[in-house]
Amino acid sequence: MRRLTGLSEKIFLDRYARKHADARRVKAGDIVLALMKDDAKFPVKEVGEVVSRDGEEVIVRAGDEELVKTTIGRLTHPIELSPEQMWDRLAEAMASVERTPPKRVEWERKFRELLNDWKLVPGGRIAAGAGASDELTLFNCYVVPSPKDSRGGIMRTLTDMTEIMSRGGGVGMNLSSLRPRRAVVAGVNGSSSGSVSWGGLFSYTTGLIEQGGSRRGALMLMLNDWHPDILEFITVKETMGELTNANLSVCLSDVFMDAVKRDLDWELVFPDTKDPDYDEVWTGDMEAWRSLGKNVLTYKKLKAKDIWHRIIKSAWKSAEPGVVFLERYNKMSNSWYFNPIVSTNPCGEQGLPGWGVCNLSSINLSKFYDAGKRDVDWAELGKITQWSVRFLDNVIDKTPYHFEENEQNQKKERRIGLGTMGLAELLIKLEIRYGSEESLVFLDKLYGFMAKEAYLASTRIASEKGSFPAFDREKYVQSGFMKEMIKAYPEVGEAIGRNGIRNVTIITQAPTGSTGTMVGTSTGIEPYFAFEYFRQSRLGFDKQLVPIAQEWKDAHPGAELPDYYVTAMQLSAENHIRTQAAIQRWVDSSISKTANCPADFTIEETERLYELAYELGCKGVTIYRDGSRDVQVLSTTEKSTEEKQEQVESAQTIAEKTSLAEDSLPSEAVSASDTDHAPKEVLRVVQEATLSTESLPTIIKANVSLELDRPYKKRPDVLRGATYKMNTPFGMAYITINDLNGSPAEIFLNVGKAGSDVFAMAEALGRVCSLFLRYGDHGDKVRLLIKHLKGIGGTGAIGFGQNRVESIADAVAKALELHGDGVAVGLESLAPVKLEASNNEQEAHSGPVEIVEQVELELSNPYQEIDLCPSCGSATLINLEGCKQCVSCGFSKCN
Repeated sequence: MRRLTGLSEKIFLDRYARKHADARRVKAGDIVLALMKDDAKFPVKEVGEVVSRDGEEVIVRAGDEELVKTTIGRLTHPIELSPEQMWDRLAEAMASVERTPPKRVEWERKFRELLNDWKLVPGGRIAAGAGASDELTLFNCYVVPSPKDSRGGIMRTLTDMTEIMSRGGGVGMNLSSLRPRRAVVAGVNGSSSGSVSWGGLFSYTTGLIEQGGSRRGALMLMLNDWHPDILEFITVKETMGELTNANLSVCLSDVFMDAVKRDLDWELVFPDTKDPDYDEVWTGDMEAWRSLGKNVLTYKKLKAKDIWHRIIKSAWKSAEPGVVFLERYNKMSNSWYFNPIVSTNPCGEQGLPGWGVCNLSSINLSKFYDAGKRDVDWAELGKITQWSVRFLDNVIDKTPYHFEENEQNQKKERRIGLGTMGLAELLIKLEIRYGSEESLVFLDKLYGFMAKEAYLASTRIASEKGSFPAFDREKYVQSGFMKEMIKAYPEVGEAIGRNGIRNVTIITQAPTGSTGTMVGTSTGIEPYFAFEYFRQSRLGFDKQLVPIAQEWKDAHPGAELPDYYVTAMQLSAENHIRTQAAIQRWVDSSISKTANCPADFTIEETERLYELAYELGCKGVTIYRDGSRDVQVLSTTEKSTEEKQEQVESAQTIAEKTSLAEDSLPSEAVSASDTDHAPKEVLRVVQEATLSTESLPTIIKANVSLELDRPYKKRPDVLRGATYKMNTPFGMAYITINDLNGSPAEIFLNVGKAGSDVFAMAEALGRVCSLFLRYGDHGDKVRLLIKHLKGIGGTGAIGFGQNRVESIADAVAKALELHGDGVAVGLESLAPVKLEASNNEQEAHSGPVEIVEQVELELSNPYQEIDLCPSCGSATLINLEGCKQCVSCGFSKCN
């Protein structure tokens, strides 16, 4: 038995190893996963060995031989301690559905060989559930039908979504079936709140659902280009608190893209809801509605280019919405003639019909390098590809189905999604630079070969077990994808003609954040994000190295890595898109891929990138501009002159979970000697550095014309105030507010562990708020500060109703309100805990300069990541394969 080590072992034991249902069976000598820090947002777990047990109390040797006293309830007790044990379980489970005992014996042996040494890495749900539970689904993600346009229909969809997420599946849905904002609802003599508003309900519920105790739900919301709410949908995340727990994508048609190219008008339309058949017939399919001769109302007419540019601007600004070319998707889809694609799953790699599912596993390409030939081991790769198709086909018969509709749909089409990981590592071994012209030629050969082998395998299974029930030979081969496949590989068309085919679709390219990190290779089809990064442990940030890069450095001391060692940010955005397009040719579903762009990437360059993706045949595109943000920003609605005078401006973009970019701080930033000019420079530097985290989604800055020329109130040696204890999504916060001349003048925040990113960001927010409060003599400062901090939210919240706290910034606003009222009216959990005197000499004399020093300290971290991981709290959450993934702990929002 070979146990994993380090981070790989922690991921394996936490997420995929089979576990005892009750940890009370633990005894001395057992290996456990101990919860060292019980925090909803940033739990800390360590692998350890039980030294002794006394009733409920346990002594565990964890980490660096540290003895930790804990309790039974804080332990996870794994049954499986090594991948070999998991592979045995999975091979037996997948072979168990074979029809005869000899077949079960044959395929258990082959599946075990397939899984050995991580040649095939099963999707997370398969690894965790197959052979371990009759309750957990083996499918990663689902698409539910568009909600029926009624309160009952919406609630039914909400219930379905909740049930799926509670069992570990992510959900995608298209909201185009819901009538637009202010449309008449005759039954209640009122008007609709609109599709985007109802999307907020789905988003909010997603944030409440824990999946297996380790991750929250994943949700994709989509809207078609003809819907009257399209502009609201595109810009919704610029309004605080809207759709914070959902990924958004706009579905664009070829007709729309042609209208953009020709600068034509575009009509925003919706069916006539007064039609007597509306409730029964309308499903969100506009083409089907029109084919019935039904009336369609035009709500608005805009230039197609205006809508397109708004999409581009929003994507440039905040990485959302993504774009899916849905009409193209359906033209290429093998299910075009019986099951149209209505949405993608949350990570975008699989377009699905209503009640469709993702059935995922990935071949680890790094295992197929033949060092002797300095080439791919094509024979072994072909064999493993063929066996993998049968493995995934068997998942369809092994998984439990919690919805009859899912079972009927999946067994009708038998959709599977075989993908890859380790591509970047394989290219490095072959000394081919990712994104180069040479790599594009190689990728066409590699993925064409795998698609051919996969399709031939599916035809062989069909000859033995039968084709998928909805198979129509004449229509099937007329899909856009099959025309290309048969043109390149005529033997595939011949085999389908003889045998039929077992699966409607076979290939997809999913993100593999958790599994790829566990295995220790590059995730999905992405390049390495970095060859060096930092991981937070109980000892602080530890430098981590990508093995293949470190091995080269060890063999070549002092030398620079060769050109073919390339990271995501070293590639041009066009390299990313051209790589995606080269692989897309051989993918019958879709690809989860992010085009990383530098911070200075312009809106015009973004537009060209999207156009290039469309021209090259991609089914969708998502960009991430370094420094852009994934959550909502303050709305920029026009205000009156008086309001503008009172307005405290906010930073332009907000991160969902964010750390600091190393190059954010200008080289001309104020030094400790520039005290005469510090306040004005500090505010500019803080604005440009865009300090933010999930709990600190905005950095408040003073309006220059209003505040910067007003006198700075010097702090006396002693101030008195109150400390407020509040629970926040990032843990307990102690917020001290001290008064000067009867009004709040400074705020101190203590949240999280000293040295953590949360602690630093909380301190930064407190200092900037203090600076704002002590500058100028505007009488409404506190009210303005409350106005612009209150309601700021991230991906989670604590409490309900008036007790609800959205973020640390929201907690500060509530504390300021309490401080002004003097009592905690209706907010029992937010009551002041004590009064205390404050005497902080250092803060009194060096506040502004210290803010700049704090920024410089944080920005000195050489790791160029942007986001905080909601699992481990490290500043190592990155956008890969269209999904948020942590390179530290392996957390993935999609897996």
